[in-house]
Amino acid sequence: MTTERFDHVVIGLGGLGSAAAYQLARRGHRVLGLERFELGHVRGASHDSSRILRNSYHTPAYVRLTREAYADWADLERSSGQTLVTRTGGLDLFPPDPAIPSIDYTRSMDEVGVPYEALDGEQVMARWPQLRLPSGTLALYQDNAAIVPAGRTVAVLHEQARRLGAQLRERAPVIGLEDLGDRVRVTTPDGEVEAGGVVVTADAWANDVVGHLRLHIPLEVTLEQVTYFSLERPQDLAGLPLWIWMDDPSFYGFPPYGEPTVKAAQDCGGPTVSPDDRTFDPDPAMAALLTEHLQRMLPAVGEPIRSVRCQYTLTADRDFVMAPVPGHERVVVGLGAAHAFKFVPTFGRVLADLVTTGETTSDVSAFGLDRPAITQPDYQAHWLV
Repeated sequence: MTTERFDHVVIGLGGLGSAAAYQLARRGHRVLGLERFELGHVRGASHDSSRILRNSYHTPAYVRLTREAYADWADLERSSGQTLVTRTGGLDLFPPDPAIPSIDYTRSMDEVGVPYEALDGEQVMARWPQLRLPSGTLALYQDNAAIVPAGRTVAVLHEQARRLGAQLRERAPVIGLEDLGDRVRVTTPDGEVEAGGVVVTADAWANDVVGHLRLHIPLEVTLEQVTYFSLERPQDLAGLPLWIWMDDPSFYGFPPYGEPTVKAAQDCGGPTVSPDDRTFDPDPAMAALLTEHLQRMLPAVGEPIRSVRCQYTLTADRDFVMAPVPGHERVVVGLGAAHAFKFVPTFGRVLADLVTTGETTSDVSAFGLDRPAITQPDYQAHWLV
């Protein structure tokens, strides 16, 4: 069996891994990217149309990281020549006695110095008469909230990585991973590859890879669903911002983006599944729950016209992983905990930093593999953020 040699190998070429491969190639490294399925596949969480980019978050550390994300998206736009960020404005909507505390968001943005407007429900409906909100609703509005394209961004990252010399191979599952001390050996059905460092961004299949190093990351995979709704008069939603309903259940939605529809979904509402044994069929009950909420809040929407399934791969605390494997520092893991697409270019930069130098200028100290949510078997999972 022949052995190929690269500077770095990236395992998993969704959003996070594609960004890491691009960043490593951009820095002049010989890079191999491995994807167990076809490039751009729909089995994970980096496909379909749109994702949210915003500054509002529940901790100051995340808010600071969003500032870096905006800069990293701008850098990717400049380097690729592609427009990827579409500003729409954004509303975080907290009904009376919400399950998600608004003070976590206001304190975090205040500490970092991120501007926002606090509006009551009447003020929101006066500015955006398309919305219907219950009395006592608090809204936090950010003018720079935006939409970024999911599948198209991944394709742009593939194109840029290849332009810079990276090799990207599809249908190349990893069946072995061995730390040799001064290098790492990766085994696929087609042969062995040795590299100075490895980035694992395999999402729901991460443990299939790091398990070869006797690491198991507690992850729960849920099967979620987004639904597109028809619009009889798309002009009626002109100027509507994206929105997040900050309660349990939590919903989020997008104004028309690329077609005369509204896209919406429930956050963390789907069943637990195995990533290798799941359905792609729509769930009528999930669609009905979402439709009831959306048509109450946004009467201008019509009927659901299609639903798309996607996976959430959740850590117990719903925080990211951006860290080397303890005892195997040449192997770096990136996990997005089902809210990372807004940080895709930032993940790529940070993971490239960590696998090449072991350090990064970004504060990712909370995202290690040695925290209680990863190491304590009885850690109580909580996903509302």
